[in-house]
Amino acid sequence: MQNLGQLIQTGDWKGEKHVPVIHLPRKVKKGKDTEIRVSIGDEVKHPNSLEHHIKWMKVFYFAEDGKFPIQLSSFEFTAHGESDVYTEPVGVTSVILDKPGVIYVQAYCNIHGLWENSIEIIVE
Repeated sequence: MQNLGQLIQTGDWKGEKHVPVIHLPRKVKKGKDTEIRVSIGDEVKHPNSLEHHIKWMKVFYFAEDGKFPIQLSSFEFTAHGESDVYTEPVGVTSVILDKPGVIYVQAYCNIHGLWENSIEIIVE
């Protein structure tokens, strides 16, 4: 049996429409409010239909000396064409960081499963 981590897919978001894109500077100011914007399909548009869509994205932070990742945000996208209404897979959250670490974003496609991207953050 595989553990869940072995089932998470990754790739380059510029060529793979399922990989979450993390919009965040690599260097942030200690103790200052920092906006994190996550999205799917910045370069290659992901379908958004009842048959094929991004269901959710989750944002985690793992501090340099941390014991486990901390969930920062969770975004659920629930409208995929019902009555011609579509929820686009984009989320924005704001955090205050005091330590360097890694931001991880996971996304779930109802057909192609779990996808992940990450970015190392320097805190000055």
